[in-house]
Amino acid sequence: MFSHITLGTNDWEKAKPFWLAVMATLEHPILFEHEGGIAFGSATGPKTFIGPAFNGEAARPGNGVHIAYIVSNRATVDAFHAAALANGGTDEGPPGPRPHYHPNYYGAYVRDPDGNKLQAVCHSAKG
Repeated sequence: MFSHITLGTNDWEKAKPFWLAVMATLEHPILFEHEGGIAFGSATGPKTFIGPAFNGEAARPGNGVHIAYIVSNRATVDAFHAAALANGGTDEGPPGPRPHYHPNYYGAYVRDPDGNKLQAVCHSAKG
């Protein structure tokens, strides 16, 4: 569906614990690290890149932008939210059902230390 997403950080050392914990919870492995950032994913699948803005200016989160990571069960949504808050993230919507999207929708929203909005979502009633 897509190759990769890139999110900016202005302080990789501050953001690093957040991203390592959240991506471990989502089971997205480190692909490689680079100066000031990191890439998660696999060589053949979608990737998430975190690092400074390419133009050298301050990284800023987009208004109305969020990245949603699909997971297979609700426990992973809960773990994502807990890992984010324990590692410098902020709450943007606790784990829970959101039946206004569809009957099985279960998600949680957070912001990373740079203000990027992220979500974990499970679409299964079994999870």
